[in-house]
Amino acid sequence: MGRRRVATRVKGCLKRQGIETLYIEPGSPWQNAKGESFNGRLRDECLNVEWFGNVREADLLVESWRRHYNEARPHSSLGYRTPSEFYAVYEQKEMDLKTARI
Repeated sequence: MGRRRVATRVKGCLKRQGIETLYIEPGSPWQNAKGESFNGRLRDECLNVEWFGNVREADLLVESWRRHYNEARPHSSLGYRTPSEFYAVYEQKEMDLKTARI
């Protein structure tokens, strides 16, 4: 199934649920600052630093960078915690709320 067909089906499903999507114009990074920030980091810290000999090597190196970014690297927007640490705190708070409701 092509990308446009998938996107059309996803948009249809969201519309039936009463969820509106936002359109980001191509070439308008200011409309998606978080995505652009991530893309810039990926390019600066991984793609511009590594020399990929083949697709398999690129896959392994990018996956290694992704794991480091999500599991080991502190993010200022998360109180200088890793996303994994931040999620663990979130999960604990959710469990506390569920326990308090019982």
